Amino acid sequence: MAMTSATLSLGPVLFNWAPEVWRDFYFRMADEAPVDTVFVGEVVCSKRAPFFADPLPTVLERLAAAGKEVVLSTPILVTTERERQAVSDLAATEGFRIEANDLGCLSLLAGRPHAIGPFVNVYNEGTLAWLAGRGADAVSLPSELTRDAVAALAKSASGLGMTAEVQVFGRLPLAISARCYHARAHGLHKDGCQFICGRDADGLDVATLEEAPFLAINGTQTLSHTYAALVGELDELKAMGIGRFRLSPHACDMVEVARLYRDRLDGRIGTADVLARLTALVDKPLSNGFYHDREGVAFAGGA
Repeated sequence: MAMTSATLSLGPVLFNWAPEVWRDFYFRMADEAPVDTVFVGEVVCSKRAPFFADPLPTVLERLAAAGKEVVLSTPILVTTERERQAVSDLAATEGFRIEANDLGCLSLLAGRPHAIGPFVNVYNEGTLAWLAGRGADAVSLPSELTRDAVAALAKSASGLGMTAEVQVFGRLPLAISARCYHARAHGLHKDGCQFICGRDADGLDVATLEEAPFLAINGTQTLSHTYAALVGELDELKAMGIGRFRLSPHACDMVEVARLYRDRLDGRIGTADVLARLTALVDKPLSNGFYHDREGVAFAGGA
């Protein structure tokens, strides 16, 4: 399934948005955004999933009708029997490809084409070959990889007939935990969290003791404070063999974000213009440090 031209994808919504906001977001992306593939699913906290059960079929239908490839994403961390059953049911869904974000669900997907999500640690060619041998035909590479690592894995993926993807926009996923930091920050326990994460559309900002911006938390997930923005790197990534570029959803105008990246990939706009517009769209700094083998918060070259 290796692709010859660069395509855009939209990762799953990581945050606890109100169901109607979540639904309308996907409706707009279906109707207006120049993205080719859309990943859908509650990947962070299984307690949120019931809220989206009602609008989910309509969202999937709307996306498919708009000509988008729809992929169902599995949770990052599965810890209970109920969650294991939910993953099993998801893997059995007919008519949709599955993106595995946890190694535990690979046995359910063995022998059939599926994607590997960015939450699975794919750091070397051996791992990539093992996954391909079990049926994986696409991989979203971890966000902390350097340029050299991306190049090596892109080359390996191409040789295996896999599509390699890199996240090029949005807060970067750094960690997942069984504990809910969001609840603890408000003096609550995970079992009685009151879904407090719904207050923060793009995650709750975390500062150091010196009140310097540090990270963001999203329920049980830790994210970067900055928004990754690989823009000037797109041509190089394409030359390496990266075939798909992922945008991670946020509460900003994601249709505009998608248009900017599409225009940059097609050569209709320059890097400086895209970075300037992205800076105006989001209220956090941009970063690309990991790719350039620097601290993740850095922006090589300056925005």
